[in-house]
Amino acid sequence: MLRKVVKILEDKCTGCGLCASACAEGAIEIVNGKARLISESYCDGLGACLGECPEGAILIEEREAVPFDEEAVEAACHPTAGKAPRQSQRLHAAVQSPPHSCPGVMMREMKPRQPPLTQAPAGQASSELRHWPVQLKLVAPNAPFLRDADLLLAADCVPFALPDFHPRFLRGRSVIIGCPKLDDVSFYVEKLTGIFKHSGVKSVTVLHMEVPCCFGLRRIAETALAASGRSIPLHDVTVGVEGNVLVER
Repeated sequence: MLRKVVKILEDKCTGCGLCASACAEGAIEIVNGKARLISESYCDGLGACLGECPEGAILIEEREAVPFDEEAVEAACHPTAGKAPRQSQRLHAAVQSPPHSCPGVMMREMKPRQPPLTQAPAGQASSELRHWPVQLKLVAPNAPFLRDADLLLAADCVPFALPDFHPRFLRGRSVIIGCPKLDDVSFYVEKLTGIFKHSGVKSVTVLHMEVPCCFGLRRIAETALAASGRSIPLHDVTVGVEGNVLVER
C-alpha cells in the first residue's frame, strides 16, 4: 500500500539517539552509530521524530510500504514478564527524554578558556570539560569528540571525591561517565564496544572508586575491548573515598 514512512539520511545522521527516544512505537534503533528504521510496520508515519533531529537527517516520504501494525508495536513495546527487552527498548529507555525536552542531550564541543585551572585565582578557574554530553547512555559511538581521542571512562562518584580530577585526569581527554552498580551493564558493554570499534579511540583510562561494585567499570571496559577486536591501551586507576589515588596500573 502507498503510505507515509520515515526515511533516514545516513550521511547526515550522527547517532545521537534523539529520534529513537521520540519514537513511541520503537521503530528506530541506533545500529553501529547510525539511526535505522527497523521495521516499516512499526512506523506510523506521523513524524514525531522529525522535530527532535538536530541534523535534519529524517524525512517523511510517501511510498509503497507494509501497513502500520499497531498490535505488533504493542507486543514489542510491552513484552511479557520475564522476557528480555530487545535492543531498541534498552536504547529507547537509555536516551528517553520528554518531547521538546531541554538541550541536555544535544551534542556540543567547547573550546578551552583561560586561565588554565592550575593558574587561575580562586573561584576563576575554567573547566577542562571540552564536550557534552558525558553520560555513557547519551554519547553516540561516532561522536566527533571521540575520534582519535584519549578516552577517560570515569565512575559517577569520582569527580566528587578527587580534588584534582580536572587538571590531573580530565585535561586533554574526552570523558564518559557511568555507574556499574545502578545502570544496565549489558547496555554499557554494547555501547562501549561500538565506541571502541568505530571512534578510533587511542587509549582508555578507567577511573573508579575503591568500593567493590565500582571495579565493575574496569571489567565492563575490558569486556568491550575484547568484543571490539581492537588493541587499545587501558590504564586503570583506583580512587579512595578520602580523595586520594590508591592504585594506578
